[in-house]
Parts: sequence; C-alpha cells; structure tokens
Amino acid sequence: MTTSHHPAHADVKWRVAQVREEVVAVRRDLHAHPELGWHEVRTTEVLRQRLTAAGLSPQVLPTGTGLICDIGSGDTCVALRADIDALPVPDAVDAPWRSGIEGVAHACGHDVHTAALLGAGLVLAGMAADGLLDRRVRLIFQPAEEVMPGGALGVIAAGGLEGVHRIYGLHCDPRLEVGQIGLRVGALTAAADRILVRLNGPGGHTSRPHLTADLVYALATLVTELPAALSRRVDPRAGMSLVWGRITSGSAANAIPARGEVEGTLRCLDVSAWRLAAELIPTLAAQLAAPYEVEVDTEVTHGVPPVMNDAAAIEVFKTAVERTMGSGAVAATDQSLGGEDFAWYLEHVPGAMARLGVRPAGVETAADLHTPGFNPSEDAIALGITLLATSALLD
Repeated sequence: MTTSHHPAHADVKWRVAQVREEVVAVRRDLHAHPELGWHEVRTTEVLRQRLTAAGLSPQVLPTGTGLICDIGSGDTCVALRADIDALPVPDAVDAPWRSGIEGVAHACGHDVHTAALLGAGLVLAGMAADGLLDRRVRLIFQPAEEVMPGGALGVIAAGGLEGVHRIYGLHCDPRLEVGQIGLRVGALTAAADRILVRLNGPGGHTSRPHLTADLVYALATLVTELPAALSRRVDPRAGMSLVWGRITSGSAANAIPARGEVEGTLRCLDVSAWRLAAELIPTLAAQLAAPYEVEVDTEVTHGVPPVMNDAAAIEVFKTAVERTMGSGAVAATDQSLGGEDFAWYLEHVPGAMARLGVRPAGVETAADLHTPGFNPSEDAIALGITLLATSALLD
C-alpha cells in the first residue's frame, strides 16, 4: 500500500468535475431503463460504448452481461467494482428519468454505483492518457448482485480477480447524508440465504379436516414456529433472523388445498451459525409439519457470506476521504443484516466496501433501500467517483 502523496491526487477533483455532468446523465438513462439480474444487455452496451470511446478495451463477461476493463499497466492490479442490475420493485420516484419498465427499478442504487465507477474509469483513463497513471486498475461492472448466490461468482470464474491484489466497492446508504462516507473494519454485512418450504397433501373439504391433511394450518404453524424454533437452536449472539416474504396456498374458502409454499430470507451475523442453520432448517420444518401428515420439501439456497472489510483497505479509503472531502466526511457505520455478494471477492483477495451517503442534504429521513420511493441524491455520484479513483491511486 502506498500512503505517500501521489502527484496526481490534486488532479482528480478537477477531472471529476469535467465528467460529472455526463456521468449523471448516464445514471438517469440507466435509471429509466432498469434491467434485472442476468438481463442487463442494454446496460452493458451503454457502458461498453462509453469506455470504448475513452480509448479503453472493455471485455463483456462470458455470461453476456457485465464487463471487465483494465486501465494502465503493471504487474499488480487494483480492482474497483460496481453492480449493474435492478430489482423487481416498482418505481415511485417522481422524476423525468423514472423507470420506464413496469415493476422494475434501481431501488438499491446500483445505477449510482455504476455511474460512479464509470466516472472513475473515465478519470483514470484520462490520467493514463496523460502519463499520470503508474499502475493497473481493473473496472468490474458486475451483473446479478440481487440474484442469489450473486453474479460475483461468475466474475471470479471468468478470471476477473486474476492479478488483483486488492478490491474496492461502495454501496448507497440513505441513512447517511450526502457528503458522508461510512467506514468499518471487519464485518459490514450479514450472511444471507433464501429459504423455500413446499408442503403437499391430498387436499379436501374444510368441513372434514380430520379426513385429510390440513395443509393451510400446517403452513401457518410452520410460518410462525420455524423462526422461533431456530432461535432456540442457535447462539443468540449470532444475530440470526428468519423473515418470510411470501406465502401461497389455496384458491377457495371451503377447500383445503393440496399444495402451499412459503419463502423468505435467513440472515445471520456469524458465519458458523449461518452454516449450522442450513442444516437445521430442513430438519425443523419436517418436525413442525409432522403432526399434520403433509409432505415437506425444503430448499436452502446459500446466498452470500458477510462482507469482511480488510483493515489496510479501510485505511486507504479513510485516507482518500480525508484528502478529498475532509476528515469530517468519515462516518462510523454498523454491521447490517443485509446481504452483498461483494463478499465473494473478499474470500479471494483483501478489500473493502464503503457506504456512500445518499440522503439529500437537509432531509431528516429518506426512503430505504429496496423500496419504491428510494431516491438517492445525485450529488453523491461525484463523491463516489472521487472516492473510487483516489483509492485506486493510493493503494
């Protein structure tokens, strides 16, 4: 890690100012045309064309969406990553660039992440062209962060981390006001899995539940009792949370259905407890449903481990913030129960993720991530560009 003053640092903010307006326009374009994980074809092409126009040679990933682009040269490489996919969430933001795709929106701020990384790439490409970049920087525009277990695994399989010695990323945080950067050494997020339990029975008439398997009652028991049972089998210090998001069964008031299912997420702060839960959940589900004589099929789809921020990488982020935004911009941040597939990269190389404050200035509370009203301040984009580009130069 290089901590001495790089002669190009003072140049970064000037270069950010030159690309800011264009990058904000790209963000608005991506917001108006959101694409779900593994379907980011248009998004990928927008990025490919702009990076190519900057004299770079972006390579589309083998999956067909997302891309990798190296800038400069050197034996080692610093990687900067952004996720490019949207969510199946409606857009309630009243803006000219509101999503034009029904039921799909950038409700997690990936359009901001992508714009910030594109801007950083343009800044670094300009510096390379002027002979001011003395290292190799890899831009990773990753697809399918929202699809468990995450598109990061595809990037890694495609050799995206070959030669990389450290990796950096950022994530929008509406709890922090724009101008604040949240930093934390160690665990930043939680492990996250998808849980799906299907019940099957013969079906029957609601007047004769004793002659069949009361599947809806069994399903209700499972929904309420499985989280409670799990909490008594795992160390409470693990911070485990099983929350259901969908339950489906039946179509008539007087008919006991033959099928039903419930789906949710399991989140955990502790890796050991997370692995234990994957074994416990199918067993507990079968035990809870056993008295009702229904068939139980449980799927636990492993999502991601916690993001574990490297201390040296956080120090690079901290120095970058202090030199470009001032020491007052550094904010403490807590570990969350959210999942983030950036964690897969950190299983292979050290690195860190920062939280980018996006709550508009003067606003006391802002709509949360993954909600239709999420509306990050675009002032955060220039700060994200500055943070990523400066960190790449400091590492």
